[in-house]
Amino acid sequence: MILLWSIVSASLVVALVAWSLARRTAKRVTQLSEMYWELRYQQGELRARMQRMSGDVPPAAPEAPAAGPIGESFVPLSSLRR
Repeated sequence: MILLWSIVSASLVVALVAWSLARRTAKRVTQLSEMYWELRYQQGELRARMQRMSGDVPPAAPEAPAAGPIGESFVPLSSLRR
């Protein structure tokens, strides 16, 4: 009987340690993810600043084609049967 309680106690301790490590790892992943996206944002800002300073302006993106007249839209026949 003592053997069973010692096994249960040991497994409880191991589970608590694993749970605390998982929480710590989750916090670290969240922190690294925030740092990654902040760095990407700063890199974009620096790239734009460098392009402005050097005079290299990227070509403007073409405008989206105009949509059809208001009131016209595609309705599939399968939706009309319902």
